[in-house]
Amino acid sequence: MAFNYADTPGNTDWFIHDRFGMFIHWGVYAAGGRHEWVKKYEQMTNEQYQRFFDHFDPDLYDPKVWARLAREAGMKYFVITTKHHDGCCLWDTKLTDWKVTNAPCGRDLIRPMVEAFREEGLKVGFYHSLIDWTHPHYTIDRMNPRCADEEFVKANQDRDWSKYVAFLHGCVRELLTEFGEISYLFFDYSYSKSPAEGLLKAGKGKDDWEAERLIDMIRELQPGIMINDRTEIPQDVITPEQVQLDKPLVNDEGKLIVWEACQTFSGSWGYFRDQLDWKSPEMIVKMLIDGVSKGGNMLFNVGPTGRGEFEPRAVERLQAVGKWMRVNGRSIYGCGPCDYEAPKDARFTQNADGSRIYAHMFSWPFKHLYLPKLGPVVDYAQLLNDGSELKIVSHDAIHPRLPETQQDTLILEVPVQKPPVEVPVVELFVKKQG
Repeated sequence: MAFNYADTPGNTDWFIHDRFGMFIHWGVYAAGGRHEWVKKYEQMTNEQYQRFFDHFDPDLYDPKVWARLAREAGMKYFVITTKHHDGCCLWDTKLTDWKVTNAPCGRDLIRPMVEAFREEGLKVGFYHSLIDWTHPHYTIDRMNPRCADEEFVKANQDRDWSKYVAFLHGCVRELLTEFGEISYLFFDYSYSKSPAEGLLKAGKGKDDWEAERLIDMIRELQPGIMINDRTEIPQDVITPEQVQLDKPLVNDEGKLIVWEACQTFSGSWGYFRDQLDWKSPEMIVKMLIDGVSKGGNMLFNVGPTGRGEFEPRAVERLQAVGKWMRVNGRSIYGCGPCDYEAPKDARFTQNADGSRIYAHMFSWPFKHLYLPKLGPVVDYAQLLNDGSELKIVSHDAIHPRLPETQQDTLILEVPVQKPPVEVPVVELFVKKQG
């Protein structure tokens, strides 16, 4: 059985199989070291923000190191911020001077990154901000860092929105024609429900971006590309941010909807030196498992430093997740929701042809593992981390004074000690039909 996903305009087959990707939020804001929204949060002028641009010199940047860390973590694709909300382009665009090639950095950061990740076998994705805090013709709304400055707002009422739309479309055209095949285009984001107030313009959405025309151009340039939902025109994938869904997403016909949770190590996407609430490797693994069990992917973010490195906290966690993925990856790749309901302290995934079920144990049971309704279905079980058999126990072997267990419950004898992995996985082999 293949998973019953709804059709999409672009190619999502690889995405549904690969399940795990790396998000990278990087730009001149890394020099600030306190969140990628620092310009907005601190209501900076362009002149104040310029100091980050003037000191952005990632001399330790080696995209081959990044790509290797991603591959070893078990990630199969990556998405890089080509331009974030501050408007600074990370490639040598012909459309603006507000680009890193004019910073002390002095070089295109995207091209060597694309090449390095491709060499490691990862698919390439581009994040591109629809929002722009620096472009001279992005009209002033509540998203602007200086929206509370009445004099600034008054002085900028004559901006020509059509010039920004031309810039936006032109940037996307460059990205899709100068870097080879791009598998994923992640736009961020629309906010059309934000009302106008006084001299402040209303928020922006699909009509403002001329999203229909933009998407037509994208499909013409790269027909198989996957596009997210944040232009306000649904396309291939829904991208909830910093949340875990409670169940699979399905459409009115009962077919699965492609989705991806975007997650961070901490509360920040860009490098934040003083952020302390980092997720543990165990939590990250559980979030990945939980998403796949509900038919989703996980795009996990790294915010490199101003000198161009992944900080030690990120490297440590990537390596820990990679250690788990090395022995348990086949319960993730090519897997999705299971036909059977898992116990409350576990998550089930199932491979596409239904021949194997994977029980991810979020808590480790004592001596026996009880899996309702799987007794007639399973004929062999093993720990996935070492391939060691778990004996199937007959109901008659359970203590006679206990209440009778449902006869269709699969009972496995498990070691008292939890296996030495963040989340143990039991691989269940389904009986062949006929």
